Amino acid sequence: MDPFSLLEKLQVFDVHGRDKRGRKILRITGKLFPATLVSAETLKKFLAERVFPKLEDGPFCVVYFHTRVQRCDNFPGFSSLRSVYEFIPAAIKDNLESVYFVHPGLQARLFLATFGRFLFSGGFIEKVKYVNRLEFLWEHIRRGVLSEIPDFIHEHDDALEHRPLMDYGLEVDHRRLHDVPAIDSSASCLYSLRCNS
Repeated sequence: MDPFSLLEKLQVFDVHGRDKRGRKILRITGKLFPATLVSAETLKKFLAERVFPKLEDGPFCVVYFHTRVQRCDNFPGFSSLRSVYEFIPAAIKDNLESVYFVHPGLQARLFLATFGRFLFSGGFIEKVKYVNRLEFLWEHIRRGVLSEIPDFIHEHDDALEHRPLMDYGLEVDHRRLHDVPAIDSSASCLYSLRCNS
């Protein structure tokens, strides 16, 4: 299957509906992006032909679902991100008013805080709004306006609801770990005794 057809079939990028301020919504589902199969050049061509024409006529926002994105499978790399960002026409950048970054995680937040200003120009970082849970997204977008949200996003959101420290990378998703040995309690006691002096 050619990359264009693959991107359309997976619905990685979907312009659909409007937010509460009347802006068009570009939904991006990061986990669905096949980074190992789609080059930056192909992505630029796809965006120019299939996405940008839908965003030229007025303000829009982006809802980016970062849920369960894996660097090796779904992340195109820093140089590709910068290349694609620089390729975006000025009119489209001007029309972008907000980026709702859903389920960001600690690593993504740290990356944007430290390197975001070097990679993205034109006030992009100031437009990013972190959204830890879907319930907070509904403050900006009416429920049901976004085209179908994949089940894995709802499942992750439910897991965060019961284990809030996962939001900040302080607790791991134990369902993803296999055969991890338990920490020896005597070693943790020694560590805590050293800190008491």
